[in-house]
Amino acid sequence: MRRIVRAAIVATAGVWASAEGTAGTSSPAQAAESVDLELVLLADASGSIDDGEIRFQRRGYAAAITDPGILGAIALGHDGRIAVTYVEWGRADSQDIVVPWTVIDGPESAAAFAGALLGAPRRAAGMNAIGSALAAAQALIEGNDIDGYRRVIDLSADSANSWGGVPVPEARAAALAADITINGLAVLCRSCSGRPIDYDLEAAFAQDIVAGPGAFVITADDKTSFAEAVRKKLLLEIAGAPAGPPGPRMQATAFQAQPAD
Repeated sequence: MRRIVRAAIVATAGVWASAEGTAGTSSPAQAAESVDLELVLLADASGSIDDGEIRFQRRGYAAAITDPGILGAIALGHDGRIAVTYVEWGRADSQDIVVPWTVIDGPESAAAFAGALLGAPRRAAGMNAIGSALAAAQALIEGNDIDGYRRVIDLSADSANSWGGVPVPEARAAALAADITINGLAVLCRSCSGRPIDYDLEAAFAQDIVAGPGAFVITADDKTSFAEAVRKKLLLEIAGAPAGPPGPRMQATAFQAQPAD
């Protein structure tokens, strides 16, 4: 099964190698540039996420990446810059690079990333295939020319279920073996019943999806907490710090990841 995961990663890297040069409108990262963090923002675009929610998610990330607090945290790093790409995912064969790898090193590059994110059309769709999304994100990290001190996949989803494609346990294990941390944003579905009724969404994320040193899950349940959860999540990822308990005004909740089996 590991060979299946590796084949999926290699195949995805080959397809995206030519696509990255034309996707998005922001400035791509320079070859072999060192950064403090390589971060794949892996956003849910499956069937339970309507077009309004796609725009809502993108606005939340655009606001967070241009937030002065986020830019201040980036500036405090050893290199003073991070590399970020935004990918929307759905079924096993549907992952779309909305914004290619972009080095964020100040307000101008952050604004360029945000503008590209808000202006791109939606292309990913279909039922959840989380394992394939994780494998695609790993391919993006391993196939770039960026030298990141830390490497993180940041998965957002309103379900921990996965149908078809690469099995989640195999994709998770492959990422861990490549020294890639997986964090999670559990988004409570606003177009359906909210929380899944047959399992605990955050616990499923923590047990089965997120992994790596300091990995965490943050929950977003409405417009206020989504925007704040994204901002807190990015701060934690940029700082490389483990998630602590939420502050008194924070509606999002942080859960520590469980060790991989």
